[in-house]
Parts: sequence; C-alpha cells; structure tokens
Amino acid sequence: MKIYTKTGDKGTTALFGGTRVPKHHIRIESYGTVDELNSYLGLIRDQQIAEYYKKLIMHIQDRLFTLGAILATDPRKATLKSGKERLNIPKISEANITRLENEIDQMNELLPPMTNFVLPGGHTTVSYCHIARCVCRRAERLATLLHEQEPVDDRVLMYLNRLSDFLFVLARKLTYDLQAEEIKWIPEKL
Repeated sequence: MKIYTKTGDKGTTALFGGTRVPKHHIRIESYGTVDELNSYLGLIRDQQIAEYYKKLIMHIQDRLFTLGAILATDPRKATLKSGKERLNIPKISEANITRLENEIDQMNELLPPMTNFVLPGGHTTVSYCHIARCVCRRAERLATLLHEQEPVDDRVLMYLNRLSDFLFVLARKLTYDLQAEEIKWIPEKL
C-alpha cells in the first residue's frame, strides 16, 4: 500500500464515506487536533512513569483513534436509509467517560487539596501533560464549533472535556510521583 495517493494535491481530502472537503474544513481541524493530542500522549507514555499510567494512556490513545474516526465521518453518510449503520465505526461509551472520572477521583485522593492554580512545569513529563491538556482543550473547542454546524455525538464532546480534566490531574499526580515542585500561581499585587 502506498502512503501517498495524490488525491489531496488540490487541497481536499476524503472523509469516511467518501465526501471530499477542503483540508482546512472544521471537521479536518477537529480530528487533526485529536491526532496531535494522541501524539503528545505517546510522548508522555514514553517517559519514566508508572506502568499503570503507560497502559492507561495506551487505552486513551485507542479511544482517541475511535474519536478521530467518528469526527472523520460525514454524518450524512454514516447510516443507510434503513437506519442501519453504513460504516462500522466504534463508539465512545458512557463507560469510557466514567473510567476517566474514576481515574481522576483516584488520583485526587492521593494529592494535596488544590488551593490555587498551578503554573505548568516543574518536570519535563509534567510539562508534556500540560501541553497535552491544552491541545485537548483546543480539540474540544474545535469539536464544539463543528457541533454547531453538523451533529457530533455528545459522548465525543464529553470525553474530550473529561480527558482535559484527567490530563490536568495526571500532571499533578506525576508532579507528586516525580517529587517535582508544584508552583502555585499567586497573582502579583500591584
């Protein structure tokens, strides 16, 4: 299989289902940002972190491929006239969202209460988590913009929202695990 097809040489690309759209289409921006997020998660997974978190991140990366496939599908081509699904695309489930919530809760139980915002940084791995969190928020913003124009499964939006929260708490947990300094943001008084 060749990597290049030359079909995008004029600035368009195909969605699942065959619809061609400009490469700058909000749908492409949405799933492209999810792909960028997935790459940052790979970078975090490659760090010296507990095996548990590596496996959890791999699970999340799998869910992000599913989420990307959902976003890459033209909703008008996803089902047949009979109502049956035309494309065999996995779904994001309530259980996927609940798992993120449970992981957040478990990590939070081990952390000191948060009394201020924290400055990103303190350790390279923690910084990668904060970058991933920011990319996740951008993916969420783009997906909600897409949702204003074309329907997006609510669970996609919920998953991205919960994932950004998870990444913030993971950054705090890794700060704790790596014995890095968590610097509170104390606004300067003028």
